[in-house]
Amino acid sequence: MTAPLTPHDPPPPHEDPAEGRPPAHGQSAGDSSVPNPSGYPEHPSGHPGGSEHSEHSEHSEHSEHSEYSEPGPELRAELVQASLVAIAVAVSGVLLGLLWLWLAPKVPLVSDGTAVYLKNSEGEDAIGADGVFTLLGLAFGAVSALIVFLLFRHGGIALVIGLAIGGVLASVIAWRLGLWLGPTSDVVAHAKEAGKGVTFDGPLKLGAKGALLAWSVAAMVIHLALTGLFGPRDPEPALPSVAGPGAR
Repeated sequence: MTAPLTPHDPPPPHEDPAEGRPPAHGQSAGDSSVPNPSGYPEHPSGHPGGSEHSEHSEHSEHSEHSEYSEPGPELRAELVQASLVAIAVAVSGVLLGLLWLWLAPKVPLVSDGTAVYLKNSEGEDAIGADGVFTLLGLAFGAVSALIVFLLFRHGGIALVIGLAIGGVLASVIAWRLGLWLGPTSDVVAHAKEAGKGVTFDGPLKLGAKGALLAWSVAAMVIHLALTGLFGPRDPEPALPSVAGPGAR
């Protein structure tokens, strides 16, 4: 007696029936016409787009480095202008020093042979020199700001900084020049030279050192005011026109 024939088990659904079969006639195992089972085209290098991505990243890094390493031409032009302004303003401090020496009130002194006294004990000549220096500094600051604004109407904050630095340097130069050209600071030697009971001029002094900032403060304020009132304006964006209900 023979056993009944049983049907073959069907292949599992997740297995491809074509797997394990030999290639068809006329088709080799390495034929390139067989599609990739993954469904995506194969890249010769094994990394699709890898070289292009690396080249793009290197190019972007190089452009960013060059962008941040070198200042633009406009910034360089503003720095050059600010440097020239600072130098010109500082040199003009010589004129301020000469005017201060000429306009500042003199302080009369007198000696009795043993000590030196103020000839006018109630006079305010000593503080008058500070006032003259301050007023001259304010006037020079306003004039320098006006000239810079007319020459560089499109200047930015760099010009204001150049004015401020140049104003401080000019004030220091004027102060030291006035002391150098004025009467000697050796009062005792000057009194002995003048003689007993003879009036002579005391040294030129600047008691309020804050007057050295008058030029810079006036220049910055005037320049910013001129820029705000008469400086160039940015073009306003055009507003979109809104059609009415009856417009066609």
